[in-house]
Amino acid sequence: MKKENHIAINEQQLVGEISQLIQTSKQRVAVTVNAELTLLYWHIGQRINQHILNNERAEYGKEVVKNLSKSLTAQFGKGWGRSHLNYCIKFAETFDDLEIVHALRGKLSWTHFKALIYIDEPLKRDFYATMAAQERWSTRTLEERIGSLLFERTAISKKPDETISQELTLLREKGEYNQSLVLKDPYILDFLDLNDRYLEKDLEDAILREVEQFLLELGAGFTFIARQKRIQIDNDDFYIDLLFYNRKLKRLIAIELKTEAFKHSHKSQMELYLAWLAKYEQEEGENPPLGIILCTSKKQEQVELLDLNHSDIHIAEYMTVLPSKEILEQRLHLAVERAKQRFTINPSTDILG
Repeated sequence: MKKENHIAINEQQLVGEISQLIQTSKQRVAVTVNAELTLLYWHIGQRINQHILNNERAEYGKEVVKNLSKSLTAQFGKGWGRSHLNYCIKFAETFDDLEIVHALRGKLSWTHFKALIYIDEPLKRDFYATMAAQERWSTRTLEERIGSLLFERTAISKKPDETISQELTLLREKGEYNQSLVLKDPYILDFLDLNDRYLEKDLEDAILREVEQFLLELGAGFTFIARQKRIQIDNDDFYIDLLFYNRKLKRLIAIELKTEAFKHSHKSQMELYLAWLAKYEQEEGENPPLGIILCTSKKQEQVELLDLNHSDIHIAEYMTVLPSKEILEQRLHLAVERAKQRFTINPSTDILG
């Protein structure tokens, strides 16, 4: 009986191993097929564009697509409608460098590219394409990130265009994350469902209840470590609201929650926490700890005078109610313009900091 049980267990193990081999093979085939289809669609779009331009028939572009769609559908069946061909055309126009398509086609699906091709600004599109490939975002996640204005809220958007391009290249080629790719302002915490009046403890409790959503909002590489982390200095007790570790940045992240506008005293409090973490918690090979102060509002001049734009302390606002997309876009646009202007006025600033 024992021998029969042993045989049965071995057979189950065999089934499991072969099933895994089949699943892995199917995944590789799916990736290969997707990559080839993506390349095919790019070549189709490029060829249609060449035909329209070479024959100086731009005004008849719709007619060309209509006729081509009919012919392809007759030969190959469904899937070659006008909308699909228009996607191919837009794809070839937007991603005009075939080398970029080759680099991304094994990491992003055709539906990813369909979401990316309607982002008009090249740097913004490059950001989403790079992050989607590095973080293996699903198409749904990519669309959600675009809809939540992730690029505009990420610190990198407030840097000069050349610096943005350099940091994205570094991420693609070496997988190295700069903190400006991770840190945001503002953070959208509408999922907490807080009332109009709440205390810091209420905010903290709500975050811990929705920690999964909070981690998604924080971004790539965050891992929760502790709540109300107790530290003792000269027999005095202090408590860090939330402590995280970021695998991408390889550093501890201390988060302080404020239900008020930013004050200069918050800076010295965070400096004390970071110094303690660096002395007692930082391990060999890790980068120095980083602090995030989440507050209801801030005044940019105070942040600049305290030189916090180039420090290991990040001041960011948070929103518990999501404003309209138009208002958020306007606000973020002004923030980006102010930051770009600061770099222009002060070219000696270390833009890689």
